[in-house]
Amino acid sequence: MEKAIKLKVRKELDGQQQLNIIKLKGSLISKGYTEIIHILDQDDEFHINSFEIPLESTNEVQEFITAFINKENLTDTITLFR
Repeated sequence: MEKAIKLKVRKELDGQQQLNIIKLKGSLISKGYTEIIHILDQDDEFHINSFEIPLESTNEVQEFITAFINKENLTDTITLFR
């Protein structure tokens, strides 16, 4: 069984924030957590990025994303939906 992970990402980003979001998505793919990340518009301010992961990886992936957000100071830029 698979679990969907959703990230709410602010649209207006500076260059460093954009780079960090790309690094996060690339890390999720390179670590084998997912193969594709879907991006949809939520409204004028945010995108919703979603992807599926194996159910047994849920905690590991959520911890990885949370740690990345905190390390790169992206708490006002990206939000993890649980």
